[in-house]
Amino acid sequence: MLRSKAALLTILCSLSMPAAAIAQVATEVPDVVLGAKPVTVEHIKIHGESLEGNLEGNAVDRIALVMLPPSYMSEPNRRYPVVYALHGYSIGAEQWSKEIHVPQTIEGAFAKGTREMIVVMLDSKTAYNGSMYSSSPTTGDFEDYVAHDAVAYMDSHFRTIPDRNSRGLVGHSMGGYGATRIGMKHSDAFGSLYIMSPCCLSPRGANIPGTDSGSDYDKIASLNKPQDSENLGFGLRAQLAVASAWSPNPKNPPLYLDLPTGDKKAEVLAKWTANAPLVFIDQYIHNLRQYRAIALDVGDKDGLLADTTKLHEILDSYGIENQFDVYHGTHTSRVAFRIQDHVLPFFGKTLSFEQPKH
Repeated sequence: MLRSKAALLTILCSLSMPAAAIAQVATEVPDVVLGAKPVTVEHIKIHGESLEGNLEGNAVDRIALVMLPPSYMSEPNRRYPVVYALHGYSIGAEQWSKEIHVPQTIEGAFAKGTREMIVVMLDSKTAYNGSMYSSSPTTGDFEDYVAHDAVAYMDSHFRTIPDRNSRGLVGHSMGGYGATRIGMKHSDAFGSLYIMSPCCLSPRGANIPGTDSGSDYDKIASLNKPQDSENLGFGLRAQLAVASAWSPNPKNPPLYLDLPTGDKKAEVLAKWTANAPLVFIDQYIHNLRQYRAIALDVGDKDGLLADTTKLHEILDSYGIENQFDVYHGTHTSRVAFRIQDHVLPFFGKTLSFEQPKH
């Protein structure tokens, strides 16, 4: 499933992400844990009030996968913490669920002693294959969709513990960026944070092939609507996703975005820089101090190792306790194992399981 380097050239140069950081692949399959009890998987749709009126025409009613723990049906008076999980670029919730082998890995985590919780896999696939979990009139406000719309829906439709201390947020790759961004800005919604191999943490330069001139830019300029981008190369669609999220322009139809070209280059790149968490983190230190726990992980063969390490170092410099784990592997090779053996156990230890008082 990895796309060719040629197809990825534009976005790799603009965001400095390795190929694996963009196009996620199926990870190694953990062994089935003997005696694991089945979870119940519900496929639902969550209405995104925050997404209404988006100029790109992205769906407002978004699919979500809800994993209910084994005891959910047999203990009707019990409430549960909720973990919200964010997928990476170019895939949606359904595909990511297969790549990280859920519900098997969730069942395995519970069977190995993790306390039971609800896990929700949200979907943010857009016309350009990814929302960047950002707030944009063009793409839609996916930041608030995650932090408000999805949380409100779950609290009103399932037996959750409706308190920030009982909510966790986790994401991988683009989802790791989303967990970082949303985690910094919405500590009022979540109590524990797990960031996996986050992309796009640092700003990048203006060396963006194929946009100043030539056939690649001509292909983008010829689009009549965002949905026409399906025939573009992978890298060009990824660049459009970034521009849609970070340099929207409601007065620039038909795509309603600005690209870093010509006399717009400096302005657009400044906007992209403003969306880099390593740039804006200092503004949200107070929020980060509110978390019960923060964890980060990244593979030792992952091109995102340096930026993830920098995020860890900044948290350390402010005295914000965080768990940082560099595991042996690539961007995708151990993600399913991490979900089962590290991510869910982390939330099992750090979220509040205290039942609401009636």
